[in-house]
Amino acid sequence: MKEISQVILDVPPSGIRRFFDIVSTRKDIISLGVGEPDFPTPWHIRESAIDLINKGRTTYSDNRGMPSLRDAISEFIRERHGLSYDPKTEIMVTVGVSEGLDLAMRAILNPGDEVIVPEPCYVSYKPCVTFAGGVPVAVGSTPERGFRITAREIAAKITPRTKAILLSYPTNPTGATLDRDDCEEIAALVEREDLYVLSDEIYDRLSYDALHVVFSTLPGMKDRTIYLNGFSKAYAMTGWRIAYAAGPPAIMGSMVKIHQYTALCAPVIGQHAALEAIKNGQPQVEAMAADYNRRRRLFVSGLNEIGLDCALPGGAFYAFPSIRCTGLTSEEFAERLLHEYGVATVPGNAFGECGEGFIRCSYATSLAKLREALHRMERFLSTHARRDVAA
Repeated sequence: MKEISQVILDVPPSGIRRFFDIVSTRKDIISLGVGEPDFPTPWHIRESAIDLINKGRTTYSDNRGMPSLRDAISEFIRERHGLSYDPKTEIMVTVGVSEGLDLAMRAILNPGDEVIVPEPCYVSYKPCVTFAGGVPVAVGSTPERGFRITAREIAAKITPRTKAILLSYPTNPTGATLDRDDCEEIAALVEREDLYVLSDEIYDRLSYDALHVVFSTLPGMKDRTIYLNGFSKAYAMTGWRIAYAAGPPAIMGSMVKIHQYTALCAPVIGQHAALEAIKNGQPQVEAMAADYNRRRRLFVSGLNEIGLDCALPGGAFYAFPSIRCTGLTSEEFAERLLHEYGVATVPGNAFGECGEGFIRCSYATSLAKLREALHRMERFLSTHARRDVAA
């Protein structure tokens, strides 16, 4: 038999899924692992999909997505952020932000082009660059600055081969955000170096301490930015797999060309549900965000009380505490905590080398479970990890 793709073989499996697979085999686990809302999709959104199924309206949509949904997305962005995108040429509906990112990479990259990827980062970012023929260039952020990436750190990695910067904020796994000053400094660098920006802002509605700044609203950035967002996190619609990309017509056209030969269109039932969500789902989004905020404060305060240093994240629903005080690696800590005390987290090194010494904890679960998880983690620290350091 001839060999299969070496490019694919060289990419490691997801560090998140490995722990999730273990969790699925046990009933006694408190999972702080997979980043997924614990709220059900609001009923009126589900009901709209049920109605569509009952009416038998389950055919394909336009490759770019249903015109009515693209119109609604355009109007939503204009009303919320003051930015105008033409729904006919500058917006497309994708199968989650993951597909949007994959399409964007393949649309802009030539073989060997470099993409700067701040770390710690979501596990799919660097593989997406690689699969598109590009070269991911990691830029490490630091806990001293709350893992907020700076223009200076990015600039140090730019070469003649740099094509784009991949930004994500609020960030998975750290919950770090970028304020307007951060964004403006990066935008000046983008302009000076003639770069594209791929901006994954899926957690924008889960920004707790400051108003989220959409990168493409900055002067000169709309024509350089592929803006990615969707319905999974804020609307509790992860399994519906509906998101959108907005950007310059030439790039969107190239993305649609790939999309029509691969996915063809996003699931039409999900698109109808997304239309209902964007039109009538804002009160539920605000209520869920307020609940996450309460959990954020309780859980991060609890982590610090039991001895795991953790900065208060500005967004998303993740805490990224340091476990360096234990003397264990991230993988050792996560594996032992899971097997011995039934709490699932994700080792920080799954998100890049600079994530070593940390674990990712999703607080998208009930307050009761978060309190119990903290209790189990405190017992773990007192009976195992700290004793290991002394030894």
